[in-house]
Amino acid sequence: MSDSDFTLDPRLAADTVEVGDLSLCRVLLMDDARFPWLILVPRRPDISEITDLSEDDAAALWHEMRIATRVMQALAKPDKVNIAALGNIVAQLHVHVVGRFRSDPAWPGPVWGFETRTPYPPHARAQLLERAGALFTAA
Repeated sequence: MSDSDFTLDPRLAADTVEVGDLSLCRVLLMDDARFPWLILVPRRPDISEITDLSEDDAAALWHEMRIATRVMQALAKPDKVNIAALGNIVAQLHVHVVGRFRSDPAWPGPVWGFETRTPYPPHARAQLLERAGALFTAA
């Protein structure tokens, strides 16, 4: 299968901004200024579970989750990084990498469905995308 068969779920596209691509995953920034939040989406069509990936792709996803965690730690210096692949609303396989702070509004509960998303101001989003892109390039 080629990347040309990959289409990002429209619900993910509506709530995120593209950071770039790793070897397997498209990296997205959740456009929610309340939480530093990356999403990894394997560029494979019709995949909803990690077990749907080939062994090689599953290993690549694990590697890219580790990279995204290190990027999140450098980017936001959170107290904790939460990683999850839920898929209850968006079936397309995607992995959330969320920087959490004891002071964030959802702590210690989950960020999913917590109140209303607060988009980044355009200048802050642009700066964050630039920093995240540089960190992924250096990883």
